[in-house]
Amino acid sequence: MAPDQQQVPTGASSSSPRLRVVDTTLARPSLSLPETSLPLTFFDIIWLHSPPVERLFFYRLAPDADVAAIISKLKDSLQKAVQAFYPLSGRLRLAPGTSNRYELYYRPGDAVTFTVAECGDDDVGIDDLVTADPREVSKIATLVPPLPKGGGLLALQATLLSERRGLAIGVTVHHAACDGSGSTHFLHTWAAACCGAEAPPPPPPVIDRTIFSDPRGLYDVFSQDTPSADEMEFVKMSDDQLFATFALSKDDLQRVKDVVADEAARRGVKPPRCSSLVATFGFVWSCYLRAKESGGAGDDRMTCLLFPVDHRSRMTPPLPDKYYGNCVGPAFAMAPKGELAAAGAGGLFSACAAVAASIDEAVSGLGTSSMDVWMDRFREAVPMGVLSVAGSPKFRVYELDFGFGRPVKVDIVSVARTGAVAVAESPTSAGGIEVGVSLQPAGMDRYRKCFADAIAWLHHRK
Repeated sequence: MAPDQQQVPTGASSSSPRLRVVDTTLARPSLSLPETSLPLTFFDIIWLHSPPVERLFFYRLAPDADVAAIISKLKDSLQKAVQAFYPLSGRLRLAPGTSNRYELYYRPGDAVTFTVAECGDDDVGIDDLVTADPREVSKIATLVPPLPKGGGLLALQATLLSERRGLAIGVTVHHAACDGSGSTHFLHTWAAACCGAEAPPPPPPVIDRTIFSDPRGLYDVFSQDTPSADEMEFVKMSDDQLFATFALSKDDLQRVKDVVADEAARRGVKPPRCSSLVATFGFVWSCYLRAKESGGAGDDRMTCLLFPVDHRSRMTPPLPDKYYGNCVGPAFAMAPKGELAAAGAGGLFSACAAVAASIDEAVSGLGTSSMDVWMDRFREAVPMGVLSVAGSPKFRVYELDFGFGRPVKVDIVSVARTGAVAVAESPTSAGGIEVGVSLQPAGMDRYRKCFADAIAWLHHRK
């Protein structure tokens, strides 16, 4: 696309900000890198038809910031990051001569597209976009680029906001290329390269599939039963879809843990292992069920929370921490709707206990026949109603500093299509967790009320 050409994303609503594309750059790996293919593993093939993961990082720029220098450094440093993560410059394809063997294919000349744009609407400033309050998804969706056609794996966009007082960096990744650990590893590598000598680079990625073991032949099992694109999208995004974030402080999470421990003692049962992440998932899941106004006290219909568990250290043999690719398996937390939707200690205990049990099951089931039926369990869960989770506090997205400060807001925009909740570390509260939720206006109103009521109850319970 030529500079100064107007970019109006397909399907954008009238409230979407108009963007003016200023420049498009291609970041290529080293010219000496030969044609290379990286076969998908059974962890990768699960995501073959999934919607791309779209992250959005918002930065405030100082009034005297040298914007031209910032953009120049972003471009130059991207080249270094792409060299380390060269598969992301290639594309996803069916391996020649096969019917179901997919691969990440790189050939010399392939590149990652980096678009620089300016927001043409003066009334869309950074303050409007970084609030935790509900925002129209259409106002932020234009700030993340689409993947290149033909199996592209990564696209990047830097958008200067009103009066150049803010910068939004949009990142779109095909999930079959890597999981959240891999994609954020790439971003931290890019940020360190942009900072230069001021920031030591992370360890390089381990791009080696010979160390990955598949003794059960799960690739063939999963490739025959990979969920379709429609199945991976648990909701259909509406034109009035909203996105908001909710904060759980370290104190809030401790209070959830205390409730769970007290309720276990009251019931005379062993308390579940309730980490901060378990407490977050349980709290959010319980609020979500109440907000949907489903699950009365006598409702014994089951519902599901689906979230990823990293298996790098649990593989046989273990994979390196910086292994590049997907290495997350699903954890299925199941519980009756009526139990989860109960206000107070009962709902929190049921939700947290179900989450903790599902983690134990996911970890203990690695390498056993329970993995063979992951796809079957997924399809069984969908009719029940599934709330899924994207992101992790371990990715440290709020530490992504390119040399002009840390982000003031990070959103996983793609949860508006998948119906997931987005999880990240809190940007303001050490030990806290931030949760992003996308709902239609009426659902968002109910969720905000349920969340606020639950927080108030935590802080005032006897």
